[in-house]
Amino acid sequence: MNHEYYKEYYDLERNHWWFIAREKIISNYITKLLREDKQDISSIRILNIGCGPGRSSEYLSKFGNVISIEYDKFCCEFASQKTGLEIINGSITEIPFPENSFDLVCAFDVIEHVEDDQLAVTEMKRVLKDDGIIFITVPAFMSLWSHHDVINHHFRRYKLPEVKKLFLSKNDGKLIFSSYFNTFLFPPIYLFRKISNLLKTGEKRAGSGSDFEAFKPGILNNILFNIMHLETKFINKNISFPFGVSILYTWKKHK
Repeated sequence: MNHEYYKEYYDLERNHWWFIAREKIISNYITKLLREDKQDISSIRILNIGCGPGRSSEYLSKFGNVISIEYDKFCCEFASQKTGLEIINGSITEIPFPENSFDLVCAFDVIEHVEDDQLAVTEMKRVLKDDGIIFITVPAFMSLWSHHDVINHHFRRYKLPEVKKLFLSKNDGKLIFSSYFNTFLFPPIYLFRKISNLLKTGEKRAGSGSDFEAFKPGILNNILFNIMHLETKFINKNISFPFGVSILYTWKKHK
């Protein structure tokens, strides 16, 4: 992405309803996973791949020792300066760690940026310890494709069976839980994307052109956050949604 976008995304990750709601959904589900797995968070090793401007590494740090990787060198330097985090410049398709290094490997909205997404998943599995967990999120449905995906350098959006296929290509682990999410807001977002594509509004925005620019902090931002955040209760009960704007997927490696 353009370097100015990372500066914009630094603020978005901390103020925009979608980022904050996703953070709550992810954090609450990790709490559930670790509780069920009886993990001692004082010793858990976490790899956060594609940390961007750093917010995901900040909230993951409450669960254990986080190692952060980001592909874009400028973003590494920018995020490190802003957050004080040590961020490694590296690629998900060539993770600079040996096999069996981490208890939890996370990639939140990352593999859609990678042309060889199967290699990305294989690398995540490689550095994962036996009985370790991979937790990813990805954008869903090509029917939602818009200028937002173009400027974020996405290769694709996914359907759930496509994500499952990436992980089940070898008999080396098992699915824990998978679901679409951001379901309650799917209809208005779908309509927004279709109108945006028709009118090419994304290309006319002053900033990055992402959909995130369309909603600024305020009452509407709070309403949308609360609607999306409601889904946490369902996901923590392992209730899968049949559709949504995004996908959540967790997988456990066999010994």
